[in-house]
Amino acid sequence: MIIKRKEFLQLGSLATASMMLPKFLKAFESGQLVPPGNKVLVVLQLSGGNDGLNTVIPYRNDLYYSARPRLGIKKEEALRLTDEVGINPALTAFSDFFADGSLGILNSVGYPNPDRSHFRSMDIWHTASNSNEYANHGWLGRYLDAQCNGCDKPTQALEIDDVLSLALKGENINGIALKDPKRLYTTSHEKYYKDLLAQHQKGDDAAADYLYKTMAQTLSSADYIFNQSKLRPSTTTYPTTALGQSFKTIASLIFSDINTKVYYVSLGSFDTHVAQDGQQKRLFKEMNDAVKSFVTDLKNNNRFNDVMLMSFSEFGRRVKQNASGGTDHGTANNMFFVSGGLQQKGILNAMPDLANLDEGDLKHTVDFKNVYATVLNKWLGANDAAILGKQHSHLNFI
Repeated sequence: MIIKRKEFLQLGSLATASMMLPKFLKAFESGQLVPPGNKVLVVLQLSGGNDGLNTVIPYRNDLYYSARPRLGIKKEEALRLTDEVGINPALTAFSDFFADGSLGILNSVGYPNPDRSHFRSMDIWHTASNSNEYANHGWLGRYLDAQCNGCDKPTQALEIDDVLSLALKGENINGIALKDPKRLYTTSHEKYYKDLLAQHQKGDDAAADYLYKTMAQTLSSADYIFNQSKLRPSTTTYPTTALGQSFKTIASLIFSDINTKVYYVSLGSFDTHVAQDGQQKRLFKEMNDAVKSFVTDLKNNNRFNDVMLMSFSEFGRRVKQNASGGTDHGTANNMFFVSGGLQQKGILNAMPDLANLDEGDLKHTVDFKNVYATVLNKWLGANDAAILGKQHSHLNFI
């Protein structure tokens, strides 16, 4: 059966999801396992603009309570980290990470001329571009492009989602998005796809032949990912929440030793214009419990020193509460780093200066591109300047 390109494009999510991925999938088909000492980065995106001031709390600062007379986290409720700083009461595990030296908190992270649009600011974070630049390829996608230039063990990147983020889209190589290996495997084994491939004969339409080849590679990779995920299934109990199950999937893939150095997962929405306290705490409870199980799993399997979790959000919130029990779009924010391999721990830099605002917003003191450069260079062993397009300062937390 010869099928035209236009008809092929209508075949469904599996086919359309696979079209961008031949080089990535071919790397999976090679069956290469992780090299010794492989470092893994897990990115946790807090979508919607998480309120950093009610995450890492300056509970001794009167200006904080003046700006948030009803919304501020009470001093007695904040989980104490230092004599000046506490953490949201829903983040009990992160308080424990701080105590055992496996949490780093970086404050006032942002970029010049910040944009308060969710979509635009997220694009800036995803692409590591300046606020006046528009890019089509993400910082981790460009890492996939660059790290495989002559390498003998190409790595992959997986996003636990149905849709691939711009952050993982490269010029030549993309990450792959999947909710869980079993579902991808089951979908790929539907009779429709099997029959379609079995009946295909190479014809004169080169585009259709290319798409059939890509589809075949997708099916092969679905088999590989699923079979690898079964090799070392996690025995740790995870929450039944979506994020909990996502971290369980990530753990099983890390332990299976497929050569994947980057995992990406999202939680949201943190767009708390109204009734912020309850919504943020519910999301933090989901995040806290999922990450707690994940860290326990990594420690039990002696992988905690080789895995780093990094959280970010596209922007923070305004310093002052609004009239609806929430906060509006702001600028600079904090980032979390969780790992047994951190070189610096705890509060990594000064807390935001609430006496020195930019029209009611926090001023950034750390450009997020410096964070990316540090992670690329010191954790992933990549040429950060080539990937980011210029040399950025490196930080010392890894």
